[in-house]
Amino acid sequence: MDPGHVTAQLSDLGVGAFGIDLSPKMIEVARRAHPGVRFTVGSMTALGLADASVRGLLAFWSLIHVPDDVVPAVLGQFRRVLRPGGPLLLGFHLGDGSRLKTQGYGGHPMKVTVHRRTADRMASWLDGAGFVVESQLLLNLDEALPGAILFAPRRS
Repeated sequence: MDPGHVTAQLSDLGVGAFGIDLSPKMIEVARRAHPGVRFTVGSMTALGLADASVRGLLAFWSLIHVPDDVVPAVLGQFRRVLRPGGPLLLGFHLGDGSRLKTQGYGGHPMKVTVHRRTADRMASWLDGAGFVVESQLLLNLDEALPGAILFAPRRS
């Protein structure tokens, strides 16, 4: 999987999708792999989007590098930019604790902290930020690193 592939798939389906990443390098890679799809450098803690301007938000494994004390602020930004009733689809690693990751996909050196959370903990944060978890999918594609996807529309 390359950076921006899900955004590109959504764009190919006619969804007005665009991608945001904190890393200029990741944006560069996504733009090169998917010309014609909009990718922008930005932060989840301060989304440069107008209030209630987004119809849906996909955050697949985006919060895994966000410390616990910052997650509520990020979810607050997600709520702010989503229209009332707009869906949030959130994917993350299941578990407890954090670890330092020193090698990225393709063997590239990196130094980032990866946070695992329980589905209940994430659901609690979502509820506190103004979302309603309507469904969850638990993934066990890799026994060493299970995941979850939560579908949580924004409350009005």
